[in-house]
Amino acid sequence: MPVQIPYVREIEFEYGDCDEVSPLIRRVVANNPSAFTYKGTGTYIIGHGDVAVIDPGPLLPDHVDALLRALEGETVSHILITHTHSDHSPAAKPLKALTGAETYAYGPHGSGQKQGGDEVQVEEDGDMEFVPDVELRHGDVIEGDGWTVECVYTPGHTSNHMCFALEEEKALFTGDHVMGWSTSIVSPPDGNMEQYMASLRLLLDRDDEIYWPTHGPAITDPKPFVRSFIEHREDRERQIMEQLAAGHTRIQDMVPVMYAAVDKRLYPAAARSVLAHMEHLVATGAVATKGKPSLGNDYWLA
Repeated sequence: MPVQIPYVREIEFEYGDCDEVSPLIRRVVANNPSAFTYKGTGTYIIGHGDVAVIDPGPLLPDHVDALLRALEGETVSHILITHTHSDHSPAAKPLKALTGAETYAYGPHGSGQKQGGDEVQVEEDGDMEFVPDVELRHGDVIEGDGWTVECVYTPGHTSNHMCFALEEEKALFTGDHVMGWSTSIVSPPDGNMEQYMASLRLLLDRDDEIYWPTHGPAITDPKPFVRSFIEHREDRERQIMEQLAAGHTRIQDMVPVMYAAVDKRLYPAAARSVLAHMEHLVATGAVATKGKPSLGNDYWLA
């Protein structure tokens, strides 16, 4: 039986409006809905008066204007970036220019390259121009007027993915690491399944009570959700092992079987997900191949 993930997809908002979603958190949603962004990028404002902005979002003038309206009369002290896909970080540039706030992130985009030559796009492009003013590491603490944020390094979706924990509300801003509406894309070369699984397990050791993803609604019961994501990925690897045992040695032969219920137009994205799993299985010694894992390789049980 497929793993049942308790998706949460209902979200109430109006593009351009600033909604107070908790005593210390406000959200402005960008009008950039897509297969990768759901209803759009949710930019979060933390605190009142002296504030931090998390994931300024895409470089859309209307969205930047909406942020400036929401921030009128306040001082932006920090611009925090979960990771450097083009729906998360590009608007940091005009926001920094207009407010003087510094940008904070793990680092620039990790791979420095596109998704690997597929004809069909499988995720948002990387923001190759972004370089943070301040580089963050796991456990770093950022403080403002009435708010405290802990940095939680969660590589996997990208190599520079960072979550931010608002200590006063036991709330974790999860970027694209854990979302309620969909599983996260893990696409090599910058996406890494081994790191992603470790980053999910890291969250199980924390006491966060609510997650605020950059896309979609809050996740109010995080632990069962994270466990189901781990189980889902483990089930995918079990399916890969079954495919190998059945004599299917190439990813292109596995995808139509493993994703039989999925629109064929999504097969390229599914293939890159299988590749990420295959890299993990090769790294752990369960599967073997010649050379570096790639979409065109032959694979076999080790």
